[in-house]
Amino acid sequence: MNLEEWVSIDERIAGLFAADPEPEHALEASRAAGLPDINVTAAQGKLLNILARAQHARAILEIGTLGGYSTIWLAKALADGGRLISLEANAKHAEVARLNIAHAGLADKVDVRVGPALSTLAQLKGPFDLIFIDADKPSYPDYFTWALQLSRRGTLIVADNAVLHGDVFDEPSEDPRVRGMRRFLEQLASEPRVTATVTQTVGGKGYDGFAIALVTAEP
Repeated sequence: MNLEEWVSIDERIAGLFAADPEPEHALEASRAAGLPDINVTAAQGKLLNILARAQHARAILEIGTLGGYSTIWLAKALADGGRLISLEANAKHAEVARLNIAHAGLADKVDVRVGPALSTLAQLKGPFDLIFIDADKPSYPDYFTWALQLSRRGTLIVADNAVLHGDVFDEPSEDPRVRGMRRFLEQLASEPRVTATVTQTVGGKGYDGFAIALVTAEP
């Protein structure tokens, strides 16, 4: 199968399981504002929503907001009284995200914080029930270190772009994105406080994958 077929099937899956006007509006508004089209797919957004619901999540941390597409999927899953903190380095992206989140009626549940995540992470207090990492790939090892510190036993940590079209597992690379993701996966595999795996994905964004880790011991 090729990308065109993956996109077609992804659209059909979204129509069946992820037809939600609120994240869809965020996607359209983000494109109109000129933001890069690098969001998770609708089916992946619904997966994040289901994972958060399964966690009965009251506290969610997202590293990398972009236009708020995945933020909305996650925030819609929050348990009553829950809160989501999303970290975004780019002020323009954060402003678009805030507008999209408000349009979805979720402004009272979401706090978008602007600044380099490695600075804003140091200001947070955990634990969080679910942490989603989808930001600059070279920093994934540092983000995972912080995610562990802000976790508890039972926290679910999900990281996007764990396969990068297969490049992560190809020959040695000088690409900082690939090198960062390789370090992250090695770190994840050797961390005794989590049980983890990587699942490959195909769809509207091509060939990639999610890393999923369950914290099994108190950090």
